[in-house]
Amino acid sequence: LSFACEACRKVIFNVPSKLEADKVVGRVNLKECLRSADLIQSSDPDFRVLGDGLVYTTHAVVFSEEKRTFIISLSDTKKQTQKEINVLLEHQKKVQSDAAQNYTVFYSISGRGVDQEPLNLFFIDRNSGNLFCTRPVDREEYDVFDLIAYASTADGYSADTPLPLPIRVEDENDNAPVFTEKIYNFEVLESSRLGTTVGTVCATDRDEPDTMHTRLKYSILEQTPRSPGLFSVNPSTGVITTVSHYMDREVVDKYTLIMKVQDMDGQFFGLISTSTCVITVKDSNDNAPTFRQNAYQASVEENAYNVEILRIPIDDKDLINTANWRANFTILKGNENGHFKMTTDKETNEGVLYVVKPLNYEENHQVILEIGVTNEAPFTRDIATRIITMNRALVTVHVKDQDEGPECVPAAQYVRIKENSEVGLKINGYQAYDPETRNSNGLRYKILHDPKGWISIDEFSGSITTSKVLDREAITPRNELYNITVLAMDQDGRSCTGTLAVNIEDVNDNPPEILQDYIVICKSKMGYTDISAVDPDEPAHGAPFYFSLGNTSPEINKIWTLTKINDTATRLSYQKNAVFQEYAIPITVKDRAGQQATKNLRVNLCDCTHPSQCRQTMRSAGATLGKWAILAILLGIALLFSVLLTLVCGFVAAGKGKRFPEDLAQQNLIISNTEAPGDDRVCSANGFVTQTANNTCQGFCGTLGSGVKNGGQEIIEMVKGGHQTLESCRGVGHHHHTLDSCRGGHVEVDNCRHTYSEWHSYTQPRLSEKLHICNQDQHHMPSQDYVLTYNYEGRGSPTGSVGCCSEKQEEDGLDFLNNLEPKFITLAEACTKR
Repeated sequence: LSFACEACRKVIFNVPSKLEADKVVGRVNLKECLRSADLIQSSDPDFRVLGDGLVYTTHAVVFSEEKRTFIISLSDTKKQTQKEINVLLEHQKKVQSDAAQNYTVFYSISGRGVDQEPLNLFFIDRNSGNLFCTRPVDREEYDVFDLIAYASTADGYSADTPLPLPIRVEDENDNAPVFTEKIYNFEVLESSRLGTTVGTVCATDRDEPDTMHTRLKYSILEQTPRSPGLFSVNPSTGVITTVSHYMDREVVDKYTLIMKVQDMDGQFFGLISTSTCVITVKDSNDNAPTFRQNAYQASVEENAYNVEILRIPIDDKDLINTANWRANFTILKGNENGHFKMTTDKETNEGVLYVVKPLNYEENHQVILEIGVTNEAPFTRDIATRIITMNRALVTVHVKDQDEGPECVPAAQYVRIKENSEVGLKINGYQAYDPETRNSNGLRYKILHDPKGWISIDEFSGSITTSKVLDREAITPRNELYNITVLAMDQDGRSCTGTLAVNIEDVNDNPPEILQDYIVICKSKMGYTDISAVDPDEPAHGAPFYFSLGNTSPEINKIWTLTKINDTATRLSYQKNAVFQEYAIPITVKDRAGQQATKNLRVNLCDCTHPSQCRQTMRSAGATLGKWAILAILLGIALLFSVLLTLVCGFVAAGKGKRFPEDLAQQNLIISNTEAPGDDRVCSANGFVTQTANNTCQGFCGTLGSGVKNGGQEIIEMVKGGHQTLESCRGVGHHHHTLDSCRGGHVEVDNCRHTYSEWHSYTQPRLSEKLHICNQDQHHMPSQDYVLTYNYEGRGSPTGSVGCCSEKQEEDGLDFLNNLEPKFITLAEACTKR
């Protein structure tokens, strides 16, 4: 039990009657008394005072009296200040009630250590109030016991209020510090500078914190190997650092330190623990690779390549199989032509010298190389300052002579030949040489590849002769050299190949050519069109071009004019009174040297707002027929023949009355894919065809429009008679005639005439049924491409109708068939039987 009085006056410690040596008596608050004290002394030699105020026994002490006092002197030598603290030691303590003067009082206690764990640690004499501890107490387990003392009379009367009685257990240094690791492992580079941190060791102490019992101090007890001393430890933090720069991994690569930690701030009576610290020295590139020799010899045969000719070993003390050890070899001098290459053998670290490009004995008998070596990793800073130049060695490579074949040097040789030169022109060709004799004697030549077969070569001299007329414009691409592959061979069969590049000089043998063939001009939008030309000859024989109208009719000259735009183009303009039609305009174009050509340019002056509208009309006329459309044409032809047969039968049976055969209406109607309103034809009520202003409707009208509407009105073309029918051409003998044979004839047969209402009422239901059947495929599903409806594309077609039933009185009326597209020509020929 300790009771502290005012600072610097008196401190009371309750102690047992006997104290062992180096036992804590108590703690004095030195800082509150004299903070700057640097000298602490005790007046009693049995006790010593440490810097944190702990009072210890210097040896065993037995108290003969209940009390003992001594003085602690505090001095500040700098300020010449001194203070004293009186210490009172009492070896006996009891609890006493003031009511004991008047009553017989009995004492009792409760709390942890009495009736709570740990049980029965303390007890009190119920009569005297003396307090006793029954067994040793571990502060690290219980540091304070809060007891409550009671005083009562025999009849249970509380003579005094309960007294709180806290008992604080003073710490003793009974726990040694312990390192957190039994073995510490650290690494450090051998090139580390002074003061480099290696690692930190740490220890713990279970004694009371912030006391001398837990004030630890670290130190190195032993280093293995012992010399030289390379490491130190901070006594307070445990940080290990380097104190020397003489670490050399190649000498010692591992150090072992025995680390010590001691409490009581390292004083001799403090408790001690030890641990082991293993420090591994890591490799740095502080050793340069070195050649074992200063000079080496090697040999190689000429013309050999991709062969190994020398291995060069080196020495390096750094750690094997690391970047500090692996070598990089460099050819510093002698390899300007790229004949050699140096590599490193990864297993042996040797330098391997290769020949990668053939050497020529006739050019050089030997080559001297200067080889340098470094490491993959850069040198450390200290080593780099000491190594001025890299380690070097000389390698002399001797070239061995070898009997070799001809050499085609240079590989590409050039000649010039003028275009269109006469066949048999002889000029110098390709020349190879024998490296042994340095001349071309005894060599033979042969052409391996001539793209056009224009050139032949003399077997012995290598000179060339033109075997055909050379055409510069036939080379692809133009303006390129005409390359011929030549083989040169000696008497022993050794050979080489080279290229003879022929530069074909251009002559003006090609006139300019107009690029356009067909042009559409929308008169409402375009007042002219531009025409350009190209010349395959060189520019010296090309532009500027001169355009002019060729031998044309006066009408063309009145309508069309040419105006120059630039050197390669002209502008074709027309007069405003020009009519809509297609014109054939001959245009002559001439280059600067007088070469000229004339081309008939087709110009379609069209009533349109965009040229694509005219082109679309032409494409529609020449559209590819689908399979169902072809079937429709075939069925139409079959129906046509059926109608002809029916008419014949009707002519024979005319005397029996006006009656239609059952299948007549079904067989003389065919489906027509009308692309425009068609011929402006109708059949008059009296049976004769009425001719319109633009088309003549003579002969048999066997086309029934399939629902084509023009402005909402349905157009139906049918025949009730006509100027000529097939029956009218058969004659009495019923001879077979074609439809063409009827042109120009005029035979009137009244037997075939019927009124429009009779014909329509009879054929309409049968035609609908026929179209319905034909418009189905084999699975009775509607076929979309058999009966097609085409939108109205406009009037004004220059070709008129090309229906197979149209007949022209004049043969010239069919001239438009000469300008049809390929897709439509076959159908037109079939219909007109041309």
